[in-house]
Amino acid sequence: MNKDDRKAHGLVAVGVPVAKVTRPVFGKRGFIHGALAADWPAIVGSLLAGHTLPLRIRFPKGERTGGVLEIKVTSGFATQLQYQAPLVIERVNGYFGWKAVADVKLRQGPLPKLDTRKPRAKPAVETQNSGPLSAAIEAIDNPDLKAALQRLGAHLVSRPNQT
Repeated sequence: MNKDDRKAHGLVAVGVPVAKVTRPVFGKRGFIHGALAADWPAIVGSLLAGHTLPLRIRFPKGERTGGVLEIKVTSGFATQLQYQAPLVIERVNGYFGWKAVADVKLRQGPLPKLDTRKPRAKPAVETQNSGPLSAAIEAIDNPDLKAALQRLGAHLVSRPNQT
């Protein structure tokens, strides 16, 4: 039996399975564990996340432990982050479930602007549908599934025809 055939019993660190999904995208940019960037506010808290951004983890050659986490930090916050570096290391390692990070390297500079635009309003779902697909949707007993399929249909109908 290989390790992929084993079933996980008990708790599994979230960073492990998520890293498998994000590795192809983020790995090309030097950030193997892209989920760390996505979950950064949950890992370090909103105060630290508002002044920091993880850039990458650099591991010793051939290793996946004892890495150096590079963090971009706003200029006025670097000293405070230096004092909190052991806590950040502990939280990141807890996120991954192993001692992935042994040290932190800080890079001062401005953080990228966040997209603060309001999300677009959902298209209104038409109450009167026609056609064979609508009849199939009406036959569904689950109201949540029915509503989701109606929203999907309305979205597809409202899109411009793409060929």
